[in-house]
Amino acid sequence: MAQAAFAPEPAPQPAEPSFDVLRWHDEPWTAQLALDLLPETNGPKVEVLSGSVIVTPHAGIDHQSVERELPYLLHRAARRAGLWVYPEINLVCGKDMFIPDIAVLRSSGGGRSAVDIGEAVLLGEIVSPGNRRKDVIDRPREYAAAGVPYFLRVDLRNRVPALALYELVDGEYRPLSAAAAGTTFVMRQPFEFAIDPADLLDEEAPGSGTPS
Repeated sequence: MAQAAFAPEPAPQPAEPSFDVLRWHDEPWTAQLALDLLPETNGPKVEVLSGSVIVTPHAGIDHQSVERELPYLLHRAARRAGLWVYPEINLVCGKDMFIPDIAVLRSSGGGRSAVDIGEAVLLGEIVSPGNRRKDVIDRPREYAAAGVPYFLRVDLRNRVPALALYELVDGEYRPLSAAAAGTTFVMRQPFEFAIDPADLLDEEAPGSGTPS
């Protein structure tokens, strides 16, 4: 009697979204796969780039301070122009998925887990020391290739915050406006907004005070 051919057991399928899937899924990742198979998280960023899942921890406290203040202030100004501002949303670009620090959208993202990059008017990144190349070179290049009209960079080098706004011209970002702490950053497009970058950081540096 012929013996049945050996059939390997299929890879385990999690009953619900789980990071365990990262251990057995060995095919190229896409944005949709990540949204379907990985759990929602308030912890590390989970992005997809060129078929790979990229997991990064939260940046330092100064980064979080800016991410607390700037999107809130931008949103108040953007609503007057009919735009919406969100921090750290899932942004789908073909098979890739980015999580920019700041996203300005043409319409509300309410009720959705992700939006297409074509809905973005402006994307912003807060430069982290450990990801400087990504925030300064790689992400702007990817956003420009996707046709995002404006890019905003926040630099916190030496705890002196600076803002720079760029406009997409002939496939590349060209500077529109820039200012460092102690001066006023002003932008007219895609909506009017002004701020002293110094207002974005909590005042005390590490070691400058004692707990009460």
